[in-house]
Parts: sequence; structure tokens; C-alpha cells
Amino acid sequence: MTVDVDYLIVGAGATGMAFADTMLTESEATMAIVDRHDRPGGHWTHAYPFVRLHQPAATYGVESRPLGSGAKDEAGLNKGFYDLASGAEVLSHFDLVMRERFLPSGRVQYLPMSEVADSGDVVSLLSGRRTEVRAGKLVDATYSRVAVPSTHTPTFAVDPEVAFVPVNDLPRRAPEFRRYVVIGAGKTGMDACLWLLANGAEPDCIRWIMPRDSWLLNRANYQPGDEFLERAAKGLADQVEALAGAESVDDLFLRLEAADEVRRIDPLVTPTAYHCAIVSDAELDELRRIRDIVRLGRVTRIEAERIVLAGGEVPTSGDCLHVDCSAVGIPTRPTRPVFEGDRITLQFVRLCQPVFSAALIARVEAVLDDDGEKNRLCAPIAPLSVPSHWPERMVVELANRRRWSTTPEVAEWLVRSRLDGFAKRVRSLTGTETATLAHLQRYAAHAGAASENARRLTA
Repeated sequence: MTVDVDYLIVGAGATGMAFADTMLTESEATMAIVDRHDRPGGHWTHAYPFVRLHQPAATYGVESRPLGSGAKDEAGLNKGFYDLASGAEVLSHFDLVMRERFLPSGRVQYLPMSEVADSGDVVSLLSGRRTEVRAGKLVDATYSRVAVPSTHTPTFAVDPEVAFVPVNDLPRRAPEFRRYVVIGAGKTGMDACLWLLANGAEPDCIRWIMPRDSWLLNRANYQPGDEFLERAAKGLADQVEALAGAESVDDLFLRLEAADEVRRIDPLVTPTAYHCAIVSDAELDELRRIRDIVRLGRVTRIEAERIVLAGGEVPTSGDCLHVDCSAVGIPTRPTRPVFEGDRITLQFVRLCQPVFSAALIARVEAVLDDDGEKNRLCAPIAPLSVPSHWPERMVVELANRRRWSTTPEVAEWLVRSRLDGFAKRVRSLTGTETATLAHLQRYAAHAGAASENARRLTA
């Protein structure tokens, strides 16, 4: 069997789907999407059952189809903010896009449970049947190498008698125990702690192993509704003003904290990690109820009666359920040019926004021809891991933003983009929103100095 298409997209996860969706809208291209899973969604197909987006659903998914209800939550830890889609909702979103938009278009072929062999053929994981796909370009939607708890192998040893489960099994196994050890301090670790607290676990029965404290983003600053526009504009201005004036990376984050842009679990501990995790005030208050926090570095071994860490050890016992939340998520990898002849490698072009980035890359691919110009507009940004990465990556993002605003083909798309959630609202300002306009002017006044000082901070 032979398939002829313009693009062979490897990976039907969030970025591959977002790229294909925008290409379907912005061009007449034909595509084949190859994925090792039996349904679209990528790492979401392995997600733990209580996972939710940390960002509003309104700015996630594919461009053409809304995700979530578009309403604000009226109860719970996200009260007053726009809804956060569950993992099941995200998977349904991608499934419906594939079944109701991609396949009926006649321009997309979907090859699930398959992989691309070294020969370039697509091989079925079930039958071994080979399909020759002749494509003008290959789109790598797997470059980020997302790792999730249910599929990764822990980096530490666990004795056989220890009750140890990936976070996916927490709801099933939790009733068997009264004490819990949550291993990992990223988004997944926070979710596990919040799930335990919400379902009746006593805070003093939770031990949280936190190899590194993280700076956390304030969810209030990332809301899509018009009523939050002034706050969003203030946040952008605060970021560049802090970056322009900071004397060190530590000083930068203290300035961001003072502006209510970032927060931390313990005000007395300086975080050494930063992964763009987002929390509400209510979630932060809940997490602070957990007092048994172990800050002795990474786990090296879990034995029947002790947990050995890089900086010491703590006791454990058979009545504790040890919950693995240690998967790295999106690892920091070297960037490569997004556009390289017959290859497109999907990466961030705006910090911590994978689907927006993939959709913007597709728009650029659809309307421009020269790889040099396309790469100028889509300078890749490596994922964040430590605080010093933020000013370094912001240099690239600020340059990308400037180029987008002066390139009509991109600026016009941003104004109508569902995934952007900001440009359209700024374009619709009437001149009476004086506070919002003042923040935007403050942003413009400090953006250049922010880039220059960021280079100095990370030199």
C-alpha cells in the first residue's frame, strides 16, 4: 500500500493534532498522522484518572474546536476562574476532532498503532503490515519526549515488599492505607497531594518528598475572559519590568513574587526548580497544610523501613503507600531549527504553550515559503527546569513576539486565534480601558531593557 501526502505527521498527541488542525484550516494540504497509540491524545492516553489541566481549557486543544464549557467554576479550588478540563475531556476533544473533522475532510489519513521504521515505511504494531508513505515533509510531533508516571521507569530502586504505585493507581490503592508518601514535587506531585486531601486524607498522614521546591505561576494571571484582561496586561508588564531591573536571578524572582506573578509552597525556602506549574490561591493554601515535607534531594532507594535520599534518609513502614510522581514531564532538550528543508520539528515558540506553538508553526508553514524567514518567526524555546532558564528563554520569546507583531501574516492570525486568548482582546480595546492601556505601554517601555538585562543575568 502506498500513501501520497504533503505532510507525514509523527505523533497524534496535542502538538501533532494542533499542527494538523491549523494546516487543515490554513491550507489545502493533505496529511497522514502516524501514532503508536490506538487513539489520538499522546501522553493524555496514559494520564492518571484525576488529572486536570492547570491552565484554562479555553486556551488548550486545537484551534478549530473549543475545549471545556467556557464557564467559570462556582465551587472548589478553581472557584472564580475558567474551567479546567479533565483528562477524559481532553481525550474526548482530540477524538472528536479526529472523527468529526480530520477524517471527514478527506485530506487526513490516520494510522494508529503504527510507527515509522528506519526505512521510512509506516509499520503496524499489530500485524507488521508496511505502508509506504510518500510525503513532501515530515513533521516530528514527538521531539519533546514527554514522560508520564505510568510509562516511565523510576530512577531509584524499590524493595519488593514496599507498597509502591504509579500515581495512576492511587485512587484504587489509597483505601488500603492510612499513610502516604508522595514522591515528586512537580505538577503530578501537587495533584496527588490535592487528591488525597480532597478525599479525606489527614494532612499529617501525608509525607511529601520534595527534591526541589518550585516557583509556581499564579493562575489568576492566565485567565481568558475580558474581565481578566487588565490583570493579564499587568502580568506581562510586571514580567518585563522585573526582568529589566533585576540584579540577579534570585532578585528577579523576588520581584516577580512581589508582583504576585509567582509563588512558592514555603516562603522561607528559595525554590531551585521552575516548570511553569500553575496554582490558585486555594490550591496553594491546601498544599501548605502538609507539614511533613522532606527536602533531602532525590530518592535513591526505598527499603522496607527507610527511604534513602541523596542528602540523608527518613523512616517508612509497611502501612505507607508510596506514590510515584517522579516522572520528569517535559525534559529540557537542546533545540533545533523548526524548519529544516523537508523536516519540521515542533517545539515551543512561546514558553510553556505547546499547542499554541504548534498551531502558530502551522500557520507560518502554510503562508510563507522561505525557511529562513519561517525560522526567524519561530525561534525554538527549550523547556524550563531551573529559575535561570526563565530569563534566558524570555530573550527568545520577546524576540518572537516582536517579529509576530510586525509580520502581517502572523499578527492577523493571532487576533483570531482561540489559543492565544490575548491578542484579540487587546485589538478590541476602545481607548477607555486606561489601566489596561497603561500596562501595555509599560510593557512596551521595558521590553527592550528586559532582553538586554536577561542576557547579562544568564551570561
